[in-house]
Amino acid sequence: MTSNEPTAHAHAHTERPATTGERAEWLEALAKHRHFLRFTTRDLTDEQARQQTTAGALCLGGLIKHVTEVEQNWVNFILKGPAAMPDFTAMTESDWARRADSFRLLPGETLAGVLAEYAEVARRTDDLVAALPDLDAAWPLPSAPWFEPNAQWSARRVLMHIIAETAQHAGHADIIRESLDGAKSMG
Repeated sequence: MTSNEPTAHAHAHTERPATTGERAEWLEALAKHRHFLRFTTRDLTDEQARQQTTAGALCLGGLIKHVTEVEQNWVNFILKGPAAMPDFTAMTESDWARRADSFRLLPGETLAGVLAEYAEVARRTDDLVAALPDLDAAWPLPSAPWFEPNAQWSARRVLMHIIAETAQHAGHADIIRESLDGAKSMG
């Protein structure tokens, strides 16, 4: 993949009308945290993006993959409800192993590739936020041991969660990058 492909693809979709008000604020906050997350990967090789530089098992390429998957799953939840999400209470060992792989940049995967996928998911999310008829529309949460039984989340609450998840992992990424080569996102 050349570095021009993601840019050329970005111009292929139709521009959406300007987003204003609350939706613009949600998108601005999400864009800021996406930027900080992506910024931690600047000038890295694929091998550096695979390195686990802290006591944890996280790496920068894996964090990009994970945040991409999480954002995509929650956008699908906004559109289709809990059936669009995994049933975490019914996952097998191999399901959990696949989930663990979503935190790693696997052989054959590239940092450029996962960043391009993240950009595409981000575009889809931004388009949905701009066009969604009702931010108060809610669905029951999927089955998972970490969700309160019978709870519902609105599209607005899901957006809040996507932003929080992105910000949290941008912080993880900053620590991993500083441990890798001393580079910092800020300061």
